[in-house]
This record gives sequence, C-alpha cells and structure tokens, in this order.
Amino acid sequence: MTSYLEFEKPLAELERRIGELRAAADQEEVELDIDAEVARLEKKAQGQLATIYKSLTPWQKTQVARHPSRPHFGDYVAHAFTDFMPLGGDRAFGDDQAILGGFATLDTPDGGVKVMLIGHEKGNDTQSRLKHNFGMGKPEGYRKAIRLMEMAGRFGLPVVTLVDTSGAFPGVEAEERGQAEAIARATEACLNLPVPMVAAIVGEGGSGGAVALASAERVLMMEHAVYSVISPEGCASILWRSPDKAPDAAEAMKVTAQDLKQLGVVDKVVDEPLGGAHRDPVAASKALGKAIAGELSALSGKSAKALRDARAKRFMAIGSLA
Repeated sequence: MTSYLEFEKPLAELERRIGELRAAADQEEVELDIDAEVARLEKKAQGQLATIYKSLTPWQKTQVARHPSRPHFGDYVAHAFTDFMPLGGDRAFGDDQAILGGFATLDTPDGGVKVMLIGHEKGNDTQSRLKHNFGMGKPEGYRKAIRLMEMAGRFGLPVVTLVDTSGAFPGVEAEERGQAEAIARATEACLNLPVPMVAAIVGEGGSGGAVALASAERVLMMEHAVYSVISPEGCASILWRSPDKAPDAAEAMKVTAQDLKQLGVVDKVVDEPLGGAHRDPVAASKALGKAIAGELSALSGKSAKALRDARAKRFMAIGSLA
C-alpha cells in the first residue's frame, strides 16, 4: 500500500480512483472497457505529481527524505551492486547493525568496479528498524567503518559510502563508549584514505553521524535528500523554543541538495524518479550507481597525496568568503 505524505493527498484520491476502476474491471464477469478512463486519470495523476514535486519546499523535501518506503542501504546493494560480502565487528566491542559494510562490485557497463561499500541502514519495517536502530550508529559502528576503510587502503580498493541517518545514536551507552571520539576518528580516516572515496547522501544526512562517512573528495546527493548539522525540528526547538517552526528552520538552514550544491557543500545532485526515489527504488539505485561509477572513473589513477590534498582543499573551502 502506498504511503502518502500530507502534501500528496490530492494525488492520493486520483490514484485511489484508478485502483478502484481496475478492481471493478477484474471483478466483473462482463469485461468493462475502462482503459480510456484509466488512461485519462493516469495522465492527470502524472501531471499533478510533476506539479507537486517541481515546487517542493525544504520542509517537504525533508519529509520525502524520511519517507518510510524510501530505498535504504540494502536496496541500493540489491539494485546497484553485486557480490556484496558483508564484514562485521569493530574488533573491540561488537557489531553495530546501523552501519553496514563490506566488499562489493559496483555495476558498470564495462563489467564492474570492486569497492569497499559502507553505509547506514535504517530498515524497512518495524522489526528491521529496531534491529538497525533506525540508522543511528553507535561508536562500534563508526569503528567498524574505520576498520573497513583501513582495509580498503591496504587492498587499494575505492571506498563508497551511502549516508542516511538522522544522526549518531545519542544514548548514554554510546557516550560511555566514546561516541564523539569514534566520529572524529572516522572523519579522520576518510580524510587520510590513500584511495578514491565517493560519498552519497541518499536520504537524511544528519550532523556528525553523517560527516563521519561523508568526508570524501566527491560528495553526491540524491535530488530529494537533505543534509544538515541538526534536524529542522531540533533547530526550531533551539531558536524558537517550538518544533512547530521546523518548516521555517528547514528554509533557513539550506538543507536541500540544490542549495548545498550552490554552496559547494556537495558536488553533484543525482536526479530521482518523478515523485521521489520511493516510487521507483530500482531506477533511483541505478541512477546513483551510474553517478558513482562516473566519479570513480574520474578519480582513478590519482596518487594518494593528490587524493588527500583534494579532500583537504575541498573541505577547507566550505564557508570561505574569499
């Protein structure tokens, strides 16, 4: 069953009507000729969908980025990569299921590129969301990411990260195990990699929990993803003492891919299928895979020093007034 966001409610009525017409035709013993009416309604629905998604506000894009059916790490692995071999554990405490990673082959026209793939997994239903802690990584998750990045460096494999988290887990146990230190070390590991690294913000990119896997020389962002130092609700609670001001906060914070591309925080915006990635996860995954492959191709052959210098230059330039 399709889950509709509040601003999609007019579209929901049209698509409900289309479904009813098709169901009626299936149940009637005498075949009904509904093709013309269904075609008319589908054309109208597509037009309305295009109109809605052409003028989304930053707050509406935030809602799209959080859509329950939006593809997550496992979906991208299934549709844009092959031969995924998961690797677990940080060799110190345990295996965090919010951050997954392992060897994989990125699908390309010329046969594929071997990579180290790391990313946040939010889960797709209640049980899996609890298992993956809603994509909120704990210290052992970021230490696992560090271990995998160091392994990629030894084996000469490019690193690809898929970022989708509201932020690192803020619980007491995470703080007891050194959450801030783990995030800082993961960020350092990204910046020191001797191999190419491409990061993609595929849903939410929240705070240091996102930056720890996104400090790459090339940062991509899905068209309806968001990326910010704090959630719009958190910002609104601090500035206005009211989470109801979240839409105003999202506008002021410049959280959208389009704004961040203009500000130089991300390098490329990857187009999503009409209506968001949740309407066609396969097409969204393949579009992202193609974009990542293009970036890795451009980075191949560069020395470790050139890659590190590019990362340093890229991040030092953010916010510069010069």
